[in-house]
Amino acid sequence: KAPTPAVGEAIAEAMGRREQYDWRGAREILDRVVTDAPDYAEGWNQRAFVRFLQQDLDGALEDVERTLALEPLHFAALSGQALILMQQGRLEPGQKALRRAVEIHPWLKERSMLLPSPGQILPNEGKEI
Repeated sequence: KAPTPAVGEAIAEAMGRREQYDWRGAREILDRVVTDAPDYAEGWNQRAFVRFLQQDLDGALEDVERTLALEPLHFAALSGQALILMQQGRLEPGQKALRRAVEIHPWLKERSMLLPSPGQILPNEGKEI
């Protein structure tokens, strides 16, 4: 829950702009949100998503890490972290973040991106990899 009605309205406006592909406008709003409410994890998470869409992967990763410092069980932030890391070519830490997200939310749509881990039995094969 947003810490104030104004922050909640700003998040909603930023998400609306993001949905209309106005990433710059969304980012400007979210920059104010994280300044005004630095302890509000969702503000950082939403800005991370916009930064990801803008291909600012390092900035997005910083915002995701801030989100997770404030809310370690934020499965959407963990999923976002996984996507960023994997897009950066950092497969192992990306898979680790995705596994953690799926532990928290087993029906996460990104679970299909999980790769089998060594020693895991694959369905329908009955053998270890």
